[in-house]
Amino acid sequence: MSTNIPFLDLVTPHKQLEQELVAIFKAALNSGAFIGGPAVEAFEKQFAEFSQADHCVGVGSGTDALRFAFMAAHIGPGDAIVTAAHTFIATSEAISQTGARPYFVDVDSKTYNMDPIKLRDFLANKCSRNSAGQLITKDFGLKVKAVVPVHLYGQMADMDQIVATADEFGLIVIEDACQAHGAEYFSKRKNGWVRAGASGYAAAFSFYPGKNLGACGEAGAVTTCNEEVAKTIKMIRDHGQAKKYYHDTEGYNGRLDAIQAGLLSVKLKYLESWNTSRRGLAKKYNDAFAESGAKVVTPFEPEWSRAVYHLYVIQVEDRDGLQKRLSAAGIGTGIHYPIPLHQQRAYASLGYKTGDFPAVEALASRILSLPMFPQMADEQLERVVDAVRSAIAPTSVAVAATIS
Repeated sequence: MSTNIPFLDLVTPHKQLEQELVAIFKAALNSGAFIGGPAVEAFEKQFAEFSQADHCVGVGSGTDALRFAFMAAHIGPGDAIVTAAHTFIATSEAISQTGARPYFVDVDSKTYNMDPIKLRDFLANKCSRNSAGQLITKDFGLKVKAVVPVHLYGQMADMDQIVATADEFGLIVIEDACQAHGAEYFSKRKNGWVRAGASGYAAAFSFYPGKNLGACGEAGAVTTCNEEVAKTIKMIRDHGQAKKYYHDTEGYNGRLDAIQAGLLSVKLKYLESWNTSRRGLAKKYNDAFAESGAKVVTPFEPEWSRAVYHLYVIQVEDRDGLQKRLSAAGIGTGIHYPIPLHQQRAYASLGYKTGDFPAVEALASRILSLPMFPQMADEQLERVVDAVRSAIAPTSVAVAATIS
């Protein structure tokens, strides 16, 4: 038996749920219902309730979810969307693919999410009002339509401040919740805990296999409390059809298939317990690193946050060296993300330069994602911590996470 510790274990949960998952496949074979139908509708209803949203529309991927949400908001050529510079490229790809231009802002160096102060600074100083009162960018005169906070690593952004700023400037908020299934934020505006997917105009989720709620292939969804948005996305995902062969607009082939929907319905029943396990593992990591004296910056969780730890991300001085030593010890790791979006070759035409987003750039050279999956054993976690401790000079922990 291998003694290696994987970065992510996609085998164990599927073995544990094998009978339930196989039953979904058999049901699809026996019914012949592979696209749409009761399985998709059932999952959409379940996930909407889970996310505290009124509607859920299943789509082909998280990228589809973002792109379709932008299209439903009538965003296109000549428009601009503001998002965080620290995220996977799918966030900005979806913006560009509508014909709009992405604009980046820096992140909070503790939470790694969009910095509300930097957002407001961009809107107040890099934008102005045209004669019609529309907010436009000063550089190219593009109409600013939306703000897209990314709930990175399983922790929600500071939504009260972001939503208030968006409202002040007349913008909508579309959440990139692709890593935040079940994450919560205490909203003073609403005087209660609010889940990812229920704070803005719409929210996008990915069910890529490695997510907290993962399909056995590609899948995604949009949640919204706006019925018209939901109706529009249902048309967009199905070639712009209001009904078969009646096309109100051009759309995409971006549907969630019935087998994946059925598999997700099975897994959704376990998501709360899996997220609880992730929170518990994060606390054990935090406590172990605090006791070890290793020079590690552990995740910061504000008191208003209930993170679901899609990833457990630390900061260290010699990140690349540590990753190599952990690999040699049979411990899998990841880097999310090594090159900030504004420094990617794909976005050279946007005109950003090194130094534009110092918080993101500092993080990119220091962050390392350690093994994190609900079935992780205490012995595995202890081995990871011991390996990290032995690989770096022991001093006091730089930052301890706050577990609410």
